Amino acid sequence: MWNVPNALTLLRIVMVPLLVVALLTEFPDKEFWGLGIFLLAASTDLVDGIIARRTNRITRIGVLLDPIADKLLMSAAFISLVELGLAPAWIVTCIVGREFAVTALRMVALERHIAIAANSWGKAKTTAQVTAVAILILGHQLGRWIVLGSLALWIALVLTITSMLIYFWQNRSVFIGAGA
Repeated sequence: MWNVPNALTLLRIVMVPLLVVALLTEFPDKEFWGLGIFLLAASTDLVDGIIARRTNRITRIGVLLDPIADKLLMSAAFISLVELGLAPAWIVTCIVGREFAVTALRMVALERHIAIAANSWGKAKTTAQVTAVAILILGHQLGRWIVLGSLALWIALVLTITSMLIYFWQNRSVFIGAGA
């Protein structure tokens, strides 16, 4: 159970409250601290997966905790951006709602012994979301360049919705014969 990939996943979970405190507490250079914490946490997602696969250290606890850690990090970051006035609540609701919807799809599929792996659309969505959050964290520092954050957020939204629709379409057989 305790291996490097799982330790990195737990580190990501521990970093979530630190990120929220850094973003929502007034102190000098909070944006840079928040960006550093966010990028470090986001990088643990990439690194833990690479290490787990290359060293054959994939565990049940890791399979369970990794997506939870991802959703906690991204949800906390996006919700903090709403609080800071840097992201519209309706867009963040769509993004966070997609995560719950795809998680529900995966849970129903697992109940039927079907594993739904991440696909290239899901990976593109994650990359777009991390990019949008990173740019938006620096929102007040960017001045007129904040338009890049808005553009990145719209791209993230489109990829988020597109990837959800693709996941549901590709896995529609999960719901065939599903009882209420």
